[in-house]
Amino acid sequence: MWYNQNMKDELAQVKHARSEKDYPEIKLEPDEHVVLHLVRSRIGLIAIWCMVAFCIVVLSFALIMIANNLKNNQTLLTINDDALGYLRIAIFALYAIIIAGGVVGQSIYKANEMYITNRRAIQKSRVSLFANSTNIIELRRIEDVSFRQETLLDHLFQIGILRMSTVGDETTYTFRFLDTPRDEVTIISHLVYENKKRNKHDGDED
Repeated sequence: MWYNQNMKDELAQVKHARSEKDYPEIKLEPDEHVVLHLVRSRIGLIAIWCMVAFCIVVLSFALIMIANNLKNNQTLLTINDDALGYLRIAIFALYAIIIAGGVVGQSIYKANEMYITNRRAIQKSRVSLFANSTNIIELRRIEDVSFRQETLLDHLFQIGILRMSTVGDETTYTFRFLDTPRDEVTIISHLVYENKKRNKHDGDED
């Protein structure tokens, strides 16, 4: 009995040390380790850069049309060399802004992630460059874990929303654009069960 408990303690220490090394961005309790690291689907990144490409194509088409109109109507509007130089700078600036928007969108999208440990769910959310939050949920407080696909695009691209509802305040935590999970929901549900059982056991001992 003592030998088995000692082995469990050593294994817990190894898992904790490995999690601290692999995920230095989160603060773990001494007996805590990361079980799952959830990130958003790559489909979202593809959508962001497809939008960037679309904006560049539309801008390029508009500039070509404007250039052709100016060329065919030289008597109505004359552009000297200085004006042409400023126009080129403005065009490059617009392209740079579009690409920068894609980079920022990608950064914000990838900054949304969730860590499931053997004790807690730690959700890092970002909606803009300056607006971010961290939600920490004790697994023993979670009442329901589910994965939902609400739109045709969700089913088409095999993505959806992970939902976790808590006891008491009835708060629902969501993680969007998650690839359709195979075992994640089952693993989280099992961890919730284990934490509830442990909490009940500790309460009985008290």
